[in-house]
Amino acid sequence: MFHVWTLAAEQLYALVVLGHRRRAIMHTEVTDYPTALWLANQITEAFPWDTAPAILVRDNDGAYGRVFRKRLWAIGIRDRPTMPHSPWQNGHVERVIGSIRRECLDHKIIYNAAHLRCVLRAYADYYNNDRTHLALEKDSPNSRAVEPVGAIIRRPVLGGLHHRYERMLPG
Repeated sequence: MFHVWTLAAEQLYALVVLGHRRRAIMHTEVTDYPTALWLANQITEAFPWDTAPAILVRDNDGAYGRVFRKRLWAIGIRDRPTMPHSPWQNGHVERVIGSIRRECLDHKIIYNAAHLRCVLRAYADYYNNDRTHLALEKDSPNSRAVEPVGAIIRRPVLGGLHHRYERMLPG
C-alpha cells in the first residue's frame, strides 16, 4: 500500500496485490482511508473462489487489523508481515510501487480517487501485458508470442508515456 496526493491536496491510498511467480499485478484499488475491513474486502476481491495463495507477505502497517487477519485465516492464507522498517523483506512489491511512481504517477496529475483508480488499472494492464522484465527473460508477466516478421509499428500506452512496439503482419 502506498499514498498518492491529488491536485486538491487530498491524500489517497492505493493497494497493489502482486503475484510472486510471474510478478503480475493481480489487483489494484484506491481509498481515502484504509481500514482493516476495506483491506479484507480487497483480499476477497483479489482472490475469488479457490485462487488464494498459500502465503501473503505484506508490510507491517497498523491498517491490517484483526478483521483483515481473520479474513486471511478464513480464506486459508497464512499471514507473513514483514518486520518494521524492513522494506527489503518485500522487495518485489517495493520495486513495483517504485515503478508505478517513476513510470506513471510522477508524470500525471491525479484529480481524485476515480482518476487514480483508472490510472492504476491502465498501468497494471501495461505492466502485465506490455512491459518486459529481465527476470522473465524479457517477457511480460502475461506471456506473449514472439512476432518474427512484419513491419514494426509503435502503439502509445498510458496516454503516450510509454510505447509498445509490435510487428504488423504484411498483407
